Amino acid sequence: MTLFFQQLLNALALGGVYSLVALGLTLVYGVMKIPNFSHGALYMLGAYISYAALTSLGLPYFLALGLSGVVLGLLSAVLERVVFHPLRHASHVHTMIAAVGVLFFIEAVIRLPFVFGSDFLQLPSPLSGIVSFGGVTITAQRLLIIGASVVIMGLLYFFLKRTLVGTTIEAMAQNREGARLMGINVNGVAMLTFGISGLLAAVASTLYAPTALISPSMGEVMNLKVFAIIILGGMGSVPGAVVGAFLLALAEVFGGVIVGADFADIVGFALLVLVLAFRPQGLFRSGA
Repeated sequence: MTLFFQQLLNALALGGVYSLVALGLTLVYGVMKIPNFSHGALYMLGAYISYAALTSLGLPYFLALGLSGVVLGLLSAVLERVVFHPLRHASHVHTMIAAVGVLFFIEAVIRLPFVFGSDFLQLPSPLSGIVSFGGVTITAQRLLIIGASVVIMGLLYFFLKRTLVGTTIEAMAQNREGARLMGINVNGVAMLTFGISGLLAAVASTLYAPTALISPSMGEVMNLKVFAIIILGGMGSVPGAVVGAFLLALAEVFGGVIVGADFADIVGFALLVLVLAFRPQGLFRSGA
């Protein structure tokens, strides 16, 4: 039983990270109907910006996290204007190719020797030590991930459901043309949605990076997982993104215990195939 609760806490921390990244991707798809394959690059870049802020600028961890979120939010809004807005009337193939191009471009820039290079880096943790209770132990950083992800998801829910700007995002997700006819600034909402997406990705990577290593390819791995999550939960469904994230995290963590850590990812994707075999539309209907 101790092992069960130990792994459950690990899964909750991992699921919190997956949720934040998947929610940003879900919002973009819900509003723009764009499968943003560059999202993983933003996740990766957020970790590197936080690393630079901590090591080069000497900022405290939480200020570095905030700076990374702001920079990635602004960069994502710029990407929407420069890359995706001109392709709004093109086929989905064009937007997907553009997104993949952005992914590889950002990754190539990070790999340059005078930028960060290809070596693995370690982001310092703001919290040290291990918390123990009832025989179950968890690092303070993972507790921070769980608490922060819950708070951020709660704030995002409040923003979408209880604010005027949030309701315009939901209106666009339901009917973009109808929202435009009602006087909603669809271009502004699109930029805002991309900005929120980038901010969530940066926060998620900065929270998770102290428990793992930073590398230029970390965004590619996260891309595969978050796309599996939003397909599992239902493309464009916000509740589905959260449920799918925690299901994938639970499958990976407990599957790793049963079949070995090397095969943990396979268990997660096997779950995706199994669910879609019975519910091709995902667990939840599309829509923000």
